[in-house]
Amino acid sequence: MSEARTAALRGFRSGTDHRQNARGLARQARPLYTPEEKQRRDTTSWTLVQGLLAPFQFLVFLVSLVLVVRCLLTGEGAFAADLSVIAKTLTLYTIMVTGSIWEKVVFGKWLFAPAFFWEDVVSMLVIALHTTYLVMLLGKVGTLEARLTVALAAYLTYVVNAAQFLLKLRAARLQATGAAA
Repeated sequence: MSEARTAALRGFRSGTDHRQNARGLARQARPLYTPEEKQRRDTTSWTLVQGLLAPFQFLVFLVSLVLVVRCLLTGEGAFAADLSVIAKTLTLYTIMVTGSIWEKVVFGKWLFAPAFFWEDVVSMLVIALHTTYLVMLLGKVGTLEARLTVALAAYLTYVVNAAQFLLKLRAARLQATGAAA
């Protein structure tokens, strides 16, 4: 057995020790917002813009999801499904641009600020899939079914990304209530 592996195994004395160490590290992690970042978040109008665009995008997503699934199941409504995915994509682009501005104002970085790094990484995948759909549509690449399948993949990734942001909002609220306690 290598020395590195032996040393690593010694570090895990028991499962309980490991879990306690992990919880301790989580408690010591950087807070989501520094006091300065929180102040900037609370005073910028971009926070309100994001707060309005996010539920709007979710509503567009729900309508589009129904139209895309309907088209895949029945073969009808391809034009409506395409229009809805275009609307979802334009809404996504809008929220990504305004979100990047928000991130610059709050954290000083256009994207990939440490507090939202993984959310931004997954957002890039969401954008890539939506853009792939548009390229397929405008370039007449692939079948309708293939294009709608890409839309569904984009939507699944969007749901994962939305969950990431909701969990981050919850963490921010817990941080705020913990600081107030």
